[in-house]
Amino acid sequence: MMPSMARLRWALFLVGVFALLTIGMTWPQTAGLLNRAAPHHDVYFNLWRLQWFAHALATRPSHLLDGNIFYPEPRTLTLSDAMIVEGLVASPLIWLGLPPLLVHNLLLLGAIALSGVAMFALVWELTQSRGAGLVAGIVFAFVPYRFEHYMHMELQWTIWMPLAFLFLHRTIENGTMRDAIALGVTVALQVLSSIYYGIFLATLISLCAVLLIFTDRRTSFRRSLTGLAVGGLLAIAVGGVYAIPYIETRDSVRGERPTEQILMFSARPSSYLVATPTSWLYGDMFRGRGRGERRLFPGFIVLLLAICGLLLRSPPPRVIVYLIALVVAFEMSLGFSGHTFRFLYDHVSAYRALRAPARLGIFVVMFLAAIAGFGYVALTDHLKSRQRRTILAAIVAGLLIEYHVRLDLIAYPNTAPEVYQRLAEQPIGVVAEFPMADKDFPDAGAEYEYMSTFHWFPIVNGYSGVFPPSYLARRDRLEHFPEASSLAQLRHDGVRYVIVHVDRYASDVRASILDGIARSGSFIEIGSFQDGRGLSHLYTFR
Repeated sequence: MMPSMARLRWALFLVGVFALLTIGMTWPQTAGLLNRAAPHHDVYFNLWRLQWFAHALATRPSHLLDGNIFYPEPRTLTLSDAMIVEGLVASPLIWLGLPPLLVHNLLLLGAIALSGVAMFALVWELTQSRGAGLVAGIVFAFVPYRFEHYMHMELQWTIWMPLAFLFLHRTIENGTMRDAIALGVTVALQVLSSIYYGIFLATLISLCAVLLIFTDRRTSFRRSLTGLAVGGLLAIAVGGVYAIPYIETRDSVRGERPTEQILMFSARPSSYLVATPTSWLYGDMFRGRGRGERRLFPGFIVLLLAICGLLLRSPPPRVIVYLIALVVAFEMSLGFSGHTFRFLYDHVSAYRALRAPARLGIFVVMFLAAIAGFGYVALTDHLKSRQRRTILAAIVAGLLIEYHVRLDLIAYPNTAPEVYQRLAEQPIGVVAEFPMADKDFPDAGAEYEYMSTFHWFPIVNGYSGVFPPSYLARRDRLEHFPEASSLAQLRHDGVRYVIVHVDRYASDVRASILDGIARSGSFIEIGSFQDGRGLSHLYTFR
């Protein structure tokens, strides 16, 4: 066991290594750290969630979950993943005045780098090989799955998954309360970071705990079982409290996920043979194949190393346990095409809120990376130090080449466009923005949502993982704005301000929109202002 200062220095060195690797593997993201991100409306959604969390925490913490979108719906933060851990990490940075895009990108890249560090820690614990830990960490941090979900903040926060398994092993081996509590805390932190991954982790780690306690226990059965019980109860307590507002929202708004959505976002066996289109090495070969959520190819090198871990020497019990967990995660990712997910969907209510079983692909990768770590040891354990370093360098270089991607980034604003600056100067009131999100402007609600962080007025618009029925009905009634029925809806909602983004309408309807507003006699124009994409008119609605 290394002295504490030596462990600290080594941990800092390791963080530095994975930080540098992350900069290289996500380039040119670091060059655009201040104002660029993936071209996807979920980036707006990430920005709003982080900014809302900091704003509510500083102003009305008791209303933390009552986001200012979809007015007058309550608990709008629970219409998707609230990202509690990410919000807690981001809030001090936001209070210090850091630009929103900088905070967003620091959390995104930091989660990738620290996930690699966490995976290193797990595999080093299992193998006592730093080379094996480095290989597994690179696989877990930079596997193509990461870049398929590069716009999804919560799906990058996988730090706690390897750490939970690390403390699972320690709890079963020695049964100390410190490790048991750490096990419960890491599972709880994963739930609070990403609900999807938290639910999947709780399922798979329970399976592994049962297998390991009978095959890889180093202390008494009673001591190990007591530790597992303490860790499990702690995770259940945190998860149970966190679930309460989600259950209330599900009962009043969300309901269960339609089965057709689950079928759409389930993996197929062939999904694990399809690379992402952004892959530098394989992207052109797989362009046009697969669809979002179904590009899960982990790479050839990690597969070869995992085969070595299973065949080159008699695998220890923990490798067999990880292989079983890998097979179960793979089968669960198939959704209703398999058996396990269907069983859990029928008997565990939390699974009826999930629509993307394919996201279990990250667990397939984690177990595969751990087995590959054993494969590296099997390949190199009998070699001299210089030979091991040469093979390690070759494997690392191969992985970095195989996982290299072409990232497309676009600019996002860090400051309020003119129209929102002017709105922020007005007395507080409910805001409606047009055009509403529809097939021609699918990301409009997400953009309006982020722009609301510059004034914090309640808005009837919004974007989330689930759209409440009240919003969908409102959107239908406002489709023909500014006809009389749409004005009646605005009055019903208590709308005080209306923003019309005229340059987002087709040129042949702009004049009729403005003419209808003028003829209605219901609007007082505050002025015409730039909105970051074109001209907007800001009105007070009588």
